[in-house]
Amino acid sequence: MKRIFLGVTGASGAAYAARALAALTDAGCDVGLCVSHAGAHVISHELQGGGRMRPADPDAVVARFVADHASGAGSVTVLGLDDMAAPFASGSSLAPAALICPCSGATLGHIASGAAQNLIHRCADVMLKERRTLVLMTRETPLNLIHIDNMATVTRAGAVVMPAAPGFYNLPASVDDLVDFMVGKALDHLGVAHRLLARWGSEDEA
Repeated sequence: MKRIFLGVTGASGAAYAARALAALTDAGCDVGLCVSHAGAHVISHELQGGGRMRPADPDAVVARFVADHASGAGSVTVLGLDDMAAPFASGSSLAPAALICPCSGATLGHIASGAAQNLIHRCADVMLKERRTLVLMTRETPLNLIHIDNMATVTRAGAVVMPAAPGFYNLPASVDDLVDFMVGKALDHLGVAHRLLARWGSEDEA
């Protein structure tokens, strides 16, 4: 069972995180899920009808997120944002890959500077220092020069920067199709099999 870290931060785009969790567990992955406080706020607002107010119980938001979107043969372990004793906080755990989806500009900045202040930052740092796979699905527009410089920095350090910019060559018929496109691209880089998108030049449907 492949172990994957999934970090969810406070950028808009909770649907990407939801589809990633579903696809990873469908593929039989052992997912270590860590959601920032801002990430729980976005999940509550965008997926659970919680409105723009911060949720009174972020843990309940995350528990519902898992219940609603984890499926298949995989497993999910919810990790505390400050849990530096979690296996993903150390290179000795041999976790092969991490996806931060969506990745906020603030999270990108912490990773680029090496200033790990929580488990999401620390796991990203571990992936880079151990030369393992780190995919950052950034979600911000327009980009300022700080964002661009930070993207260049983490790319030089070995991360894959994957802005949430879905393609249209598969002729998407719904928002779900656009979400699947991006999550499928991320899973390709994580080495996780899926059927979320049709391959260019193939007649096979996703």
